[in-house]
Amino acid sequence: MKMYDFTLVLADLAELTDDQAEALFEAGCDDATPVARDGHAFLYFAREADSLEHAIRSAIADVARSGLRAARVEMECPV
Repeated sequence: MKMYDFTLVLADLAELTDDQAEALFEAGCDDATPVARDGHAFLYFAREADSLEHAIRSAIADVARSGLRAARVEMECPV
């Protein structure tokens, strides 16, 4: 398996509460770093998976399981 790095921007959140961060961890987002910046909450993932698609789909499902929602995915393009 390969490691994939990407960011999920969370919908309708300016920052995460401790309870929300704990719910994300318990839902399987223990490979993500939560960050709040410029009025938006993000999760920076380093997820191991068979493919990029599987990594992103599983992360979105884990976020949904926590009771939150991903608004979009962001990735840096390699140079």
